[in-house]
Amino acid sequence: MTSRSPDWLSAADRHSDWPALRVAVVGIGASGFAAADSLIQVGASVVVVAESDDQASRDRGTLLEILGAEVRLGPGTTGRPPDGVDLVVTSPGLTPRSPILATATAGGLPVWGEVELAWRLRDPGRAAAWLCLTGTNGKTTTVGMLDSMLRAAGLRSIAAGNVGTPIVQAVMDPEPFDVLAVELSSAQLYWTYSQAAEAAAVLNVAPDHLDWHGSESAYATAKGRIYQRTRTACVYNVEDPLTEQLVRDADVQEGCRAIGFTLGTPGVGMLGVDGALADRAFVADRQTSAAELGTVADVQPHAPHNVANALAAAALARAHGVPPVAVRDGLRTFQVADHRIATVAEIHGVTYVDDSKATNPHAAQASATAFDPVVWIAGGQAKGARFDELVLAIRSRLRAVVLLGTDRSVIADALARHAPDVRVIEVPGTETRVMDRVVAEAARAAEVGDTVLLAPGCASKDMFTDYGARGDAFTAAVRRLGRL
Repeated sequence: MTSRSPDWLSAADRHSDWPALRVAVVGIGASGFAAADSLIQVGASVVVVAESDDQASRDRGTLLEILGAEVRLGPGTTGRPPDGVDLVVTSPGLTPRSPILATATAGGLPVWGEVELAWRLRDPGRAAAWLCLTGTNGKTTTVGMLDSMLRAAGLRSIAAGNVGTPIVQAVMDPEPFDVLAVELSSAQLYWTYSQAAEAAAVLNVAPDHLDWHGSESAYATAKGRIYQRTRTACVYNVEDPLTEQLVRDADVQEGCRAIGFTLGTPGVGMLGVDGALADRAFVADRQTSAAELGTVADVQPHAPHNVANALAAAALARAHGVPPVAVRDGLRTFQVADHRIATVAEIHGVTYVDDSKATNPHAAQASATAFDPVVWIAGGQAKGARFDELVLAIRSRLRAVVLLGTDRSVIADALARHAPDVRVIEVPGTETRVMDRVVAEAARAAEVGDTVLLAPGCASKDMFTDYGARGDAFTAAVRRLGRL
């Protein structure tokens, strides 16, 4: 590292002197590629480094070289920042302990995430409002609901960030958006410093990604960064006191309000359920009345945690001025993405449900509490999580448990401690077709009226490319079972 970052970088925007800058982009996945492409567009000199050297990485690298970037792929390329760079832009997959980031930080070299870069590259003359949300679970569904509400109000919106379009790509779109529905992960928030959302929400906080952050407190602190500098509304979960504490700890702009959402009757300054979805926060007469935003039946599926998601999305939309009718219409037209509490089939009186997106214990608990009795399919990569609290919460609902994946013993141990009477079936092996044996075992354990629920509580990459592939394998195995 021989370069010193210029003084203007701390306040840089799209019109700053980017051609004077040499930037290292770490990673060449979707966000890394978008970051490099955007930096090239504003004239920066870009060098991309990535440990991956598969065909997809090489294809992206070739395109970036055509656009003018220098690209270095393969093992060892991220050991230290390239010489002469003024800024490092990192993908969220790398932890602060990664050699290139730790070296940069120790040497005083600025490290930004793609989200920080996106905030800096907004066009000051026509910047869209950011409505931002995070949480351990429910982010993607909630940001989809929010985007649907915004579109129902006639706004040009897009769901971006940790889902769908990389946020830097959205801000560089030649046709400006009116508003952005932004999903942010804790890893993205860690490297974000100047973002000032119009409104921000934390849906919930439960232990997750401890392998990335190192501790529960560090993980929660990263989530809380979403509230910093918020302008209009900080939305928190009344049933999760930690989210409210994160609001209290945040340094927000003057006039910003704390807005709660609850599955109970809402108090003043809250959204909740009072026969219908009710808003007592964004109405003039909130001391004595509420605005109806729709019914619980408008939320599909209307499991309790998904109703909470809808209320959080509604709070963000209302903070932007979306009328109640657009909230209702947005909920009615929203379609839940695949692998989120999706009913696959009913076979011989047993319902099979795919919630492969439940990749941590908190998500699995929310899913399992929507059904009773349950044959629970769980396991995969635990990411350092513990399952005692989850087992205690759902043990009365369990008919049996079928475990798969590399960390299945972690769940088996929790079951032995807290639910010793529940039948546990472990299916060894990590090849994809193991799912057929898993489904067959679950079917043998189930009785008429039961739900066989894939809610693994774990990540999937020990056996599958992602949670979607895991859900697809489950769906295919259930359908093969139905043909027997």
